Amino acid sequence: MNILKTADSEINLDKHWATIVSRIKDGVMIVDTAGYIVSVNHAMELITGYTRDELIGQKCSILNCSLFNLARGQGGQHWCVLFRTGSLDLRRCTIMRKDGSFVQVLKNASRIEDENGRVIGGVETITDITDIVQKDQLVSEFHRKLQPDGSFQGIIGTSPAMLQVFGIIRNAARSDAPVLILGESGTGKELVAKAIHRLSDRSRGPLVCVNCAALTESLLESELFGHVKGAYTGAHNSRAGRFEIAQGGDIFLDEIGDLSLSTQVKLLRVLEEKTIERVGDSKSIKVNVRIISATNRDLFNLLEKGSFRKDFYFRINVIPISLPPLRERAGDIPLLVNHFFERLRLKTGKGIEGIGKDTMEILKEYSWPGNVRELKSVFAYIFATCNESLIQPVHLPPDLLKHKRAPSSPRTLKNSMQEQKKRQLIDALAHAKGNKSKAAELLGISRVTVWNRMKRYGLAEK
Repeated sequence: MNILKTADSEINLDKHWATIVSRIKDGVMIVDTAGYIVSVNHAMELITGYTRDELIGQKCSILNCSLFNLARGQGGQHWCVLFRTGSLDLRRCTIMRKDGSFVQVLKNASRIEDENGRVIGGVETITDITDIVQKDQLVSEFHRKLQPDGSFQGIIGTSPAMLQVFGIIRNAARSDAPVLILGESGTGKELVAKAIHRLSDRSRGPLVCVNCAALTESLLESELFGHVKGAYTGAHNSRAGRFEIAQGGDIFLDEIGDLSLSTQVKLLRVLEEKTIERVGDSKSIKVNVRIISATNRDLFNLLEKGSFRKDFYFRINVIPISLPPLRERAGDIPLLVNHFFERLRLKTGKGIEGIGKDTMEILKEYSWPGNVRELKSVFAYIFATCNESLIQPVHLPPDLLKHKRAPSSPRTLKNSMQEQKKRQLIDALAHAKGNKSKAAELLGISRVTVWNRMKRYGLAEK
């Protein structure tokens, strides 16, 4: 007799076992060695649609379990893989209900042995995971809607300028060289840094982000390199810096154009010697970190003024990536508009069904001085204030309507794109020391394309 002793009494488990099993929320089924069902609980009836009387005495194959079909198809001598392996742990499968429909379940199973170790049957528990599967499908659908066609690593664009950027990102990810991302505020420089990290072998390590403009010089140095206890007032404990935290991965230095000359010198040493020193310490610490930097400032202008070191510039600018402003890739605006619209519609649950044609035209014609970040903010405003089913011009922020402009002429847009391509080619050839194959690799284009652009822009050798 199976007895559970407590402080006040003894409970006969054999007597109460049927009650315990009947109240379990998972389906429980006991079978003999020939595969005939000898007992089921109430939850099993609910999951399968069969009554207890309809199941008992039937072969368990009545449930058409996908795992049973697999075992039978492998030609084993046993009716079920359970009796060959001894157990099944958390196996996902489908079973067929009485009405012919299929239900997704999670199965556990074990053999039952007598006191002599002889196998006398098996017990299975079945957990209905239909709700979980449906939620997974819903999440997948949300993910699909939030990653529309024209998306590359979360960056949206199909314009020639963006396709070229995507090619350089792929090449940068295959390299361990420093990357410099150039672009106006709001163009997505951090997204590019994250894409390079995710696609590279360094994705196994961390990506550590630092905004160089957000900290004073002394705080930035401590943030980057760490400090030892007592290094300065308030340094009560030693602390690792961002470079140490980023070991084996990447460090993203945003707004690098705001660095002081002294900090530039220290970072130059990190690039050249792969070592750092914590503030207040003379001990060198080896670091294995790739630097990805970004700025919205004109570094050439800073070089001329003497506020940016040339040696540091050339060390961080091995692989340059220039992000075009949104006004120079107007063809991507509808893609971005639909992306932010779908994202906020799913997030807010508002009954906004679409964007009016006039509204879309205004969005396409606007100059977007704040670039993609401004477009994102515009949709945050719209979904906070619009209570109608269709977004009309009246729902746009007042400042946007004030600064509405006529669209750029095709000639102006074409000239702007050609200037950008020429600048990128000049930078790539400079870093490749004139090697066209290397420049082509940096730009993500063929050597023939490099040669043709050199002739077009008057850069070919005479």
